Amino acid sequence: MFGGLKNLASMASMMSQAGDIQAKVAAAKERIGRLTVEGTAGGDAVTVRMTGDFQVSGVDIHQWLIEAKNRELMQELVATATNHAIQKAKEAAAREMADIAGGMNIPGLQDALSKMGMS
Repeated sequence: MFGGLKNLASMASMMSQAGDIQAKVAAAKERIGRLTVEGTAGGDAVTVRMTGDFQVSGVDIHQWLIEAKNRELMQELVATATNHAIQKAKEAAAREMADIAGGMNIPGLQDALSKMGMS
C-alpha cells in the first residue's frame, strides 16, 4: 500500500519537473530566436547573418566580388557562408539548451534536442 503512495508522489514530482522543463525550453527557444550569428567565406567577401532559429537576416557581398562578375564563385561563397552561419546557429542553440539538459537523465531528451538541431 505504501509503495503505491510512494510511486504516486514520485510521479507527481516528475510531472512538476516536466512542467519546469517545458517552461525552460520555451524560454531557451525564445532566446535562441533572438540570437544573431554570422557566417563568412572568401576572406569576408561574403557575410551571412542568421538568427538562432535559422532565419537569414542579411547577406553582405563585398564590392570586389560583385565587380569580378564571377557568378560561380559568388554562388559558392554565399553557400559556404550560409553553411557557416547554420553551423554557428546550431552551436549557439546547443549551448542554450545545454543548461536544460545538463545533469538531467531524462530518457529521450538528448534525442529530441538533436532532432530540433539543438545538440
